Amino acid sequence: MKISIITIVYNNRETVADAIESVLGQTYSNIEYIVVDGLSTDGTVSIISSFGNRISRFVSEKDNGLYDAVNKGIGLATGDVIGFLHSDDIFYSQESIAMVAAAFKEFNTDSVYADLLYVQKSDINKVVRNWVSGSYKRESFLFGWMPPHPTFYVKREVYQKFGLYNTQFKSAADYELMLRYLYKYKISTTYIPEKLVKMRIGGKSNVTLKNRIRANQEDYRAWRINNLQPPFYTRFLKPLRKLVQFIYR
Repeated sequence: MKISIITIVYNNRETVADAIESVLGQTYSNIEYIVVDGLSTDGTVSIISSFGNRISRFVSEKDNGLYDAVNKGIGLATGDVIGFLHSDDIFYSQESIAMVAAAFKEFNTDSVYADLLYVQKSDINKVVRNWVSGSYKRESFLFGWMPPHPTFYVKREVYQKFGLYNTQFKSAADYELMLRYLYKYKISTTYIPEKLVKMRIGGKSNVTLKNRIRANQEDYRAWRINNLQPPFYTRFLKPLRKLVQFIYR
């Protein structure tokens, strides 16, 4: 089973090498690694280029935002399964992708997800939030649940059948895609009860209160464009679920 891992980056010379080395250090051997750069100007391109042909495919060109770059990466991927490791993130261990591959093989599933750690940008050993996903129940979406997107790995054929990321969204395209795949189209999924990724804090939808409010509005819109009507409490429970992640860190 070939697994395509895609890193999206723009002007992030501080941490991009960590992300790349994390992918290249995986024990699982059948990895196609794709890096999509948005035409960085801060030296990021030179850092990526220094890894040479250890990166399967490297593209550096202007894009129309994060999710446009994400879709570009998916279009370049040839693996059976596709996942992402963004330039601020690293895998929790060298066995992370081996666990992903094992779950796909054992359970013959359309997708998998796992647990996620949010860590300090300056110290990746300092945990800020511990996102323990738990086993999947479709109705959990109604109570604000979602899998951690950086741990979400999907068969390429699912993207081909049900579509890519909706670039109309500024910060919630990942939520909309997972809602569409898991809740609307009911693809199968398997929970890996292990930490898979360390994600440095400072994500686009969480930087400011204004961004968090806008993200919440986009979450609601994700239901509407899929002709789904959630209960009134869904949009309020989703941000509240994050409080538990701080308590059990």
